[in-house]
Amino acid sequence: MGLGYGGGARTEATVNAIVIYESLTGNTKKAADFIVNELVAGGVQAVACPTTAVDYQALADADLVIVGSWTDGLFLFGQKPASAGRLSQLPFLTGKKAAVYCTYAIETGKTLTKLEDIIRDRGAEVIGGMAIRRNKLQEGSAEFVSRLLGVVAA
Repeated sequence: MGLGYGGGARTEATVNAIVIYESLTGNTKKAADFIVNELVAGGVQAVACPTTAVDYQALADADLVIVGSWTDGLFLFGQKPASAGRLSQLPFLTGKKAAVYCTYAIETGKTLTKLEDIIRDRGAEVIGGMAIRRNKLQEGSAEFVSRLLGVVAA
């Protein structure tokens, strides 16, 4: 299930990204699709896939791995990335730069920190993260990618 992934020959200037997401109601998937569209508009080849169907070739080719989850837990406390067990079973990401995002309705608690820890434990260099409110998915995704491309380009 690819969105905007060009595949084929790579040039030195080409950056490849993969967005891996865990979604329950579809909000985190929508954010992943917005993120891919923003990345492609920024000149990055990108693909999105759920944690249950990771595109392993795209992951192997990726210079940047973005992992997203919805915020699970009670309204005011106990928030965490959804399906943390599944996220901790992602392939090792040694040598890859990564960023994380979470979607939320009311409060994120320590969701981003916990998600960063999971991805760091998989061997990635986590360069940042952002919480995206579910009623502002497009705007939040655009801001996330803008910040991310600023860090990746630096």
